[in-house]
Amino acid sequence: MTADSAPSRPRETLHGEARPRPAGQRLNAKYLESSIDGGARAFSARGRWCAARAVELARALAEVDLEGSRAVIDGSGLEELDLTGAWFLNDLERRLDERGTPYSWAGERPAVLKFADSLLAGALPAGESHPPRRHEEPLGTLGRWTVRQGGQAHDGLEFLGRIYLVFASAFREPRRLRSKSIVRHVYETGIQAVPIVALIAFLISVIIAYIGAQELRQFGGEVYVVDLVTLSVLRELGVLLTAIIVAGRSGSAFAAKIGVMRLNEEIDALRAIGLNVVEVLVLPRILGLVIALPLLTIIADAMGLAGGAVLSWVVLDIPFNQFVARMQETIAPTTFWAGLLKAPVFAFVIAIIGTFRGIQVRDSSRELGRLTTVAVVESIFTVLFVDAIFAIIYWNLDF
Repeated sequence: MTADSAPSRPRETLHGEARPRPAGQRLNAKYLESSIDGGARAFSARGRWCAARAVELARALAEVDLEGSRAVIDGSGLEELDLTGAWFLNDLERRLDERGTPYSWAGERPAVLKFADSLLAGALPAGESHPPRRHEEPLGTLGRWTVRQGGQAHDGLEFLGRIYLVFASAFREPRRLRSKSIVRHVYETGIQAVPIVALIAFLISVIIAYIGAQELRQFGGEVYVVDLVTLSVLRELGVLLTAIIVAGRSGSAFAAKIGVMRLNEEIDALRAIGLNVVEVLVLPRILGLVIALPLLTIIADAMGLAGGAVLSWVVLDIPFNQFVARMQETIAPTTFWAGLLKAPVFAFVIAIIGTFRGIQVRDSSRELGRLTTVAVVESIFTVLFVDAIFAIIYWNLDF
C-alpha cells in the first residue's frame, strides 16, 4: 500500500490550519472543545467569550457536533463571559433542547446566563412563568405612574425646602445673595425681553380692540371699547401674556442652562469645591425673575393701552385725550395693582419649575430636551392655574 493510498487520520481545519483530530474528539477553534464517550457528549468552553470574539465564537458553534444521547457543558475554563458570550452558550443549550438531548452543567451554571435568560424571556420576575394578564396591565401602569408622581412630589418639596433654607441664611448674610449674578439675570430675563413683550402686548390689544369695536358698533357703544381694553389689559392680559412669554423664554433657558451644566459635570465640580448649588445657580435666577417680571408687566400694560388707543383713533375716531379721559373714569384704584400683584408670584413659579427641571437632567442630551419641554409646559399650566386662583380670590374680596 502506498503512502498516498494509506488511510489518513481524521483532521479538521482550525482558523485555516489543518490539525490532526484525536479519535472521538473534535476541537472547534480555541473556545469550545467537544468530545464523546460512551454516547455522552462533553462540551468544554474556554477562553474569552465576549463581544470582541463574536465572529470566532459563531464559527466554533457552527462547527460543533451535537450528536450524543446526553450532554455535559463545562464552563470552568472560561476566562471572561459577557452577555454576548452568554447568548452563544444559551444558543448551544437551545440547540440541544431542539434535538431533545438532555444536558447538564459540570459545576454551577454561570450567573450571566441566568441574566440572559431573563432578558430573552422578557425579564419576567423571579417565579413568574407567564406575562401579566390584560386586566393587570392598566393597574400596573397606574401604580407605576403613582409611584413616579409620588417621587416627583417628594423631590419638589425637598427642593423647596432647600430654597427656603438658602433664603433664610442669605437674608442673615446679605453677601450670599450674589448681587452681581442677580443683576445679570434681571438683564437677561427682563431687559432683553422688552422688545418681544412690548410687541406682543401691543398686537394683542389691537386685536381685542378691533373685535370689540366690531361687536359694540351694532349697539352704538363704540366708546366702551376703551373700557374693554383698559380692564382686560390691566387686570389680566398684561401680566398673563408677559408670564407666558417669560415661561417660554426664560423658563426654558433656566432648565437648559442648568441641564447642560449637569451633563458637563459642572454642578458636581461646584459641590466638590464646597459651593451650595441652590445658592449659586437657583437663588439668583429666582430673585432676578421676581424683579424683572413686574417691570415687564408695567411695560406690557403701557404698550397694551397704547395699542388700544391707536386702534380707537384709527377705526373709531376716538382721539387720544378722549381715550385717556374715558380710561381714567373706567379704572378703579385697585385695577392696576390687581394685575401687578400677580407678577412676582408668576415669576417665582416659573423660576422654581425651570431650575428644578434643569437640576433633574441626567445622563443624556435627550433627557435635557425632554425636561426643558416639560419645564415650559408645566410653567405655562401652573401660571394659568395660579391666575385662576387669583381670580377666585379677587372675586370673593371684590378687589
